[in-house]
Amino acid sequence: MELLKSPLASLLALAGISLCGIAYGGGVEDPVVEKLPIVWYLAPMGALLGLVFALKFYRDVMASPPGSDIMIEIANHVREGAYAYLKQQYKIVGAFFIVTALILSLLSFGLEIQSKLAPFGFLMAGTLSGLAGFLGMKIATQASSRTAQGAKQSLNRGLQIALHSGAVMGLVVVGLALLDLSLWFFILRHYTNLTLEHIVLSMLCFGMGASSQALFARVGGGIYTKAADVGADLVGKVEANIPEDDPRNPAVIADNVGDNVGDVAGMGADLYESYYGSILASNALGVTAGLGVKGVALPMAVAGLGIMLSIMGFYVVRTSEDATQKELLKAFGRGVNLSSLLILVVSGILIYSLIPEHMGLWGSIAAGLIAGVIIGRITEYYTSDAYSPTRELAGQSLTGPATVILGGISTGMLSTAMAGITISLGILLSFALAGGFSDINMGLYGVGIAAVGMLSTLGITLATDAYGPVADNAGGNAQMSGLPPQVRERTELLDALGNTTAATGKGFAIGSAALTALALLAAYVGEIHVALQRGGVESIALPGGSVSVHAASVTDFMTYYNVTLMNPKVLVGILLGATTSFVFCALTLRAVGRAASKMVEEVRRQFREIPGIMEGKAKPDYAACVAISTRSAQREMMVPALLALLIPITIGLILGVSGVMGLLVGSLATGFLLAIFMANAGGAWDNAKKYIERGHLGGKGSAAHKAAVVGDTVGDPFKDTSGPSLNILIKLMAIVSVVFAGAVVNYSPKIEALLHLR
Repeated sequence: MELLKSPLASLLALAGISLCGIAYGGGVEDPVVEKLPIVWYLAPMGALLGLVFALKFYRDVMASPPGSDIMIEIANHVREGAYAYLKQQYKIVGAFFIVTALILSLLSFGLEIQSKLAPFGFLMAGTLSGLAGFLGMKIATQASSRTAQGAKQSLNRGLQIALHSGAVMGLVVVGLALLDLSLWFFILRHYTNLTLEHIVLSMLCFGMGASSQALFARVGGGIYTKAADVGADLVGKVEANIPEDDPRNPAVIADNVGDNVGDVAGMGADLYESYYGSILASNALGVTAGLGVKGVALPMAVAGLGIMLSIMGFYVVRTSEDATQKELLKAFGRGVNLSSLLILVVSGILIYSLIPEHMGLWGSIAAGLIAGVIIGRITEYYTSDAYSPTRELAGQSLTGPATVILGGISTGMLSTAMAGITISLGILLSFALAGGFSDINMGLYGVGIAAVGMLSTLGITLATDAYGPVADNAGGNAQMSGLPPQVRERTELLDALGNTTAATGKGFAIGSAALTALALLAAYVGEIHVALQRGGVESIALPGGSVSVHAASVTDFMTYYNVTLMNPKVLVGILLGATTSFVFCALTLRAVGRAASKMVEEVRRQFREIPGIMEGKAKPDYAACVAISTRSAQREMMVPALLALLIPITIGLILGVSGVMGLLVGSLATGFLLAIFMANAGGAWDNAKKYIERGHLGGKGSAAHKAAVVGDTVGDPFKDTSGPSLNILIKLMAIVSVVFAGAVVNYSPKIEALLHLR
């Protein structure tokens, strides 16, 4: 924490200094400065309340007994490894942030084609995103031994400790993100002379900080955790025939560390970015739609109310001692469903009090919420062993690894059908109900507000996801510390539930990413509008005559830049966007493969060269495996991350605005479906293995179990590295396009002319 205080204070000071010079920032006083509606204050109130309850849940978890000395020692090893990894990651990300901030400063202060706020907002968003991930990981590493100890008392006690740990993660993410946005907007609205349009479009660029941090956290954490997991499983379970999380396995501590840095810190940064980006995009689209400050107040107020109602949802999650996995899922569902139902009711009241002439937006929020719930249920159906797809997949293990792998791939592919239909209907309904077929700007705002609606209950949704790694670590702690079989049975049940909630969370994250990316795509047009104004362009030539830039509509800009399917630049952009998704997955999968190979070699070496490990007489060198995962993750995450940053800029400069629009459409369509496929296939493989481990089809050590373990090792990087990273990829490419829109507008015509592309 001490390391984080100084940079954060520095950023706040830099932001304060920048505000002193904004008077010349190009804004002109609004003809009539609207006062902030009173409901806007729900945003900072909700953010602060979320942080207060995060502190309360943190104290609740820390007040629980941490277990025996051996349980505490194991938890300390995991915590030290997680801290060491994050320290290294933040050094690399910090260097990247400094370089990027300098580039943004050049665009802002040197070339004057970007808002002068961009470098400061970028740094602030990235810092707070990293802080949210750190705090979530801090409580997760504290909660694992406490959850195992709680499971000695009862199944419900273990569930409550793990859930409250997840609640800290969920509430810190939404609290910090919404507080950041609220403070920026309030200060810029009241203490500068920037117009409302300039404020929201300038703030839109801040999302690049959160997106960049999320990509590094997700890719690096994903490579770390899966290198350890695959190495531990292939050598430990398949070759040495020892149980999962057995203390004799040298990779077991690295595996538990990976759960925290990948599935807690990485997921937290991922959804921080989705939440942040959806509100920013909706703010910009609301102003474009002519709703003024009310169009900004609505998404922020919905987000604030969502935090309050998420807190209520935590208090209805309870379970009985003899609960099955399906009953545990229903217990979690009660909390999420209650929060979702209440936000639907209060958002209707909110819209009626704020903009009663646009009650169709209530339908847009409902479409987003319902789409999120349905995608979660689809994921649950295809990944939980309470349902037939995963049980059928487990049955295929009887004929060997090949049929398990084929079955998992087909299950994942099939799951994309309903998810794709659901998100398509969500987009159409949110657009239509907002009045989009008569006013395209209102329709696009409806899509943005649908994304906010889907993410409004993120506080509890993310908590049920972050619960999973805590339950997994609790199971590992119980196994390594030799707790009674009844405790391990309870932790295994909680862990299996965590696999399903994690898969559900990934589906939810991917669905929200699709809506957020589409809203950012629409907001990109607004940034083009401002970029033209900054460049001194007063009118654009259209087939029917010239139109002033100030009065031009979205359709006018699409016509001006020839964004049609008959334009080869658009088609090439679509193909390159689709290609990027596949190349990105290939790079991350190969990274896991290389890192896992080193881990396998190290585990085999220790089994071979350290006598007494298998008999439990000698202690493995856990630190060596932790070091392999750390080095591999830091080295391998750079190329995929830079790919996502450089491709939109390169395509924009060569193919112009039309090429960028195609790129974003192609990456959105392909990335969304590919991410759903990978997340659900991986979740099904994992739970098929756990279904067998609970005594079905021969149980642990059987031929079916070994085949299922092979399927699980294939699914691990699918569901925890490549799949989750794709939803960040599609949003990051969109937000990078927004940030560099000014450069594309100013310089792409010259480059296109040089290359004879005009």
